[in-house]
Parts: sequence; structure tokens; C-alpha cells
Amino acid sequence: MKIPFSPPYIDDSVIAEVTDSLRSGWITTGPKVKALEAEIQQLTGTGPVLCVNSWTTGAIMMLRWLGVKPGDEVIIPAYTYCATALAVLWAGGKPVMVDSGEDFNISVEAIRRAITPRTKAILPVDIAGYPCDYTAIMHLVNEPDVKAMFQPTSPVMEKLGRIIVINDSAHSIGSFYGNKRSGSQTDICIFSLHAVKNVTTAEGGAICLNMPAPFDNEQLYSELRMKSLNCQTKDAFTKSKAGGWRYDIVGMGMKANMADVNAAIGLAQIRKYPMMLQERKRIFDTYTEAFSKEPWAITPPTRQEGRETSYHVYALRIKDITEEQRDDIIADISKSEVAVNVHFIPLPMLTLFHDMGYRIDDYPQAYENYHHEITLPCYPQLTDEQVRFVIKTVIEAYHTIIKK
Repeated sequence: MKIPFSPPYIDDSVIAEVTDSLRSGWITTGPKVKALEAEIQQLTGTGPVLCVNSWTTGAIMMLRWLGVKPGDEVIIPAYTYCATALAVLWAGGKPVMVDSGEDFNISVEAIRRAITPRTKAILPVDIAGYPCDYTAIMHLVNEPDVKAMFQPTSPVMEKLGRIIVINDSAHSIGSFYGNKRSGSQTDICIFSLHAVKNVTTAEGGAICLNMPAPFDNEQLYSELRMKSLNCQTKDAFTKSKAGGWRYDIVGMGMKANMADVNAAIGLAQIRKYPMMLQERKRIFDTYTEAFSKEPWAITPPTRQEGRETSYHVYALRIKDITEEQRDDIIADISKSEVAVNVHFIPLPMLTLFHDMGYRIDDYPQAYENYHHEITLPCYPQLTDEQVRFVIKTVIEAYHTIIKK
């Protein structure tokens, strides 16, 4: 039984929405992008939402808006995808990596130990869709001693008066923190809408603006929207109208906008996202029920302490095995044509970051989480029969490699 890892959810409603965009004669940034922004804002309960062409571009743009300069430090987890660190580097800052907790997410105590007067931002990451401890992180940056240490290097930093928290919520659209959907708990939240995410626009991201007073988030949205279009005073939709050709460039912007033809995919998906999320939950719960019976299995955090995952990927860990044994189990699973993955190779183990001087020995929990983790398929199209086949295949592979 051939089971791919994460195919996009494309049904007739998605095809119809994209076709509507194509037939409209307008395929770049326009009404469908605005409609998708409104849908994400309604789903998450955040402030204004700006859709951009990727999570990475959105993070770079927000760090540049913050005014990050060479020497400024941005705290990130060592256990994340490379884009978290690359965004910091492209914005001109220095990534300061810290260790994780047993729930995969960044350790708040590790953040505390890493803060210096050069710290300008923290980028916690909701690994696999399970929310970080937003309350503890926001409390930390507002502690008097931490605020007193803060040394702003830009007008935006001076206005905020503390370390900014930009949540890397690439995996977690639809997750819960307390009684609210994730998206509004930190200063800035950025979702990914990449092809393998719960809601996709093929490529894309969504920036949720929750800056505290005296910031005006509606005004900030307008500023960032212009910045995402090269700081051009008229977007292409307005400029294309009769007599509307004249424009100005009023700053150093970026080409970061999302196109309507992409937004159309996400627009159709997010309108049925409650159903899609329920199907993901069905698969998660089936996996957890089965693997909880296996003494060698560690099931991922799902619904604990007022937090609920977005059911993005199922990060199964296997007790008391080496990295090599994990890889052998994956190879055995693959013989049955079940595609699995690993989330993630810690950043210090990647050549770019290792060459910069980061060492995995400094992040023992990140390595512990990684070396025995196997990510299982989880998407709405999976049938109960396919889920049972995945479970059977994983269990058999474990016993084949770990002969006990």
C-alpha cells in the first residue's frame, strides 16, 4: 500500500476557486488575498493579517522592520527548520541558539539564560503544531530586570521598550492556547502556508499583527503591505486602473506579496478547515491509541496544560535507540512504500551552522528529541485502513530492527 508523506488537499472547491481567479483576469495581489487575510483573522482572532509569499520572507521583513542590525541577537531554538535561523541571518542579526524541552519546543529557562543586552527578539517555534509556552515567554520579556537590560538600536525598538516576541507558527494554524486559537498570544505571529502545511497556498505565509500600544496595528498593516510591494505607493491593482499609472517609491521595500492565484487555494481550504482539522485529529488519536500500548513508543504532546496541537505532523519517538537504529527503522518502513520523515535535524548538525561554530553537544535535549524521532503521515485524505497500515508497518519495522 503506497502512502505518500504529505500531499496537498486539493478538491473541487479548490480547483473552482483557482479557476475563478484565472478567469477574473487578475492573478496577482488583489481581492482573493484580502479575502484570505480576513479568513485567517477570523479563524485566529488576531489583529490585522498580511499575507506574503513565504514564512521566511515574512520573518525577514518583520526583523528588518524591527531594525535588527549586525551584532543584534535573536534567540531561536536549535531544534527547528533552517528557515528560522536563515531569516535572522538575512535580516542582518545573529542567531543565538538555545536548547529545547521534552515537548520539542524551546526551553523558557534556556531563553532566560541566553538573554543579553544585545538581545532584540525571540523566535519561539511551535514544533509539529504544538504551541510554545506563550504565557511564560511574554512574562519573561516583561520582567523588570529583563526590560532594564534591553538596549534598543532602532526607533521601533525604542517605541516597544523591550525584547519583541515573533512566534514561528509555521506549523500551528488552528492550534489552541487556553481557550483561544494560536495567533494572538505574542507580538507577531507568522504562519506558513507552504505546500505541506495544514492550509496551503502552494507557497506563502501570513503575518498576524498584535503589537501593544502605542503601536497602531491597522496603520502597521498598511505600512507593511506597502513594504511587501517594494514600498510602492500604489499596488498593481490600483495602478492598472485607467489614469492610475503614476506612483512613487518611498522606502527600501521588498517583493514579498502573495498572488491571488495562490491565495485562491488557501481561501477554499480555510473555509473547510474545521473539517480538515477534525480529520487530522482522527488520525492523531488513532496513532496515539495504538502506540500508547507499545512500551517502546513515546507519543507526541497533543492536548496538555490548556494547549492543543494543530495536528500538523505526528512526531513519534522510540525509546532507547540510537540514531543509526532510527535510520534503519525508517529504511525498513520505506520498503512497504510508507513515506515517513524526521522533524528536524537540529541546526548545529547542518554544515552551514556547524561551520559558524554551533555545536550539537551544547544542545543535548535537541539531540535527544531528534535522534529517535520518526514523523508519520497525517493529512485529511488518509483513510482508517491506511492509518492502520502505517501503524502495523511501524511496529513491524521496530521489531525487525530491534530484535527482542
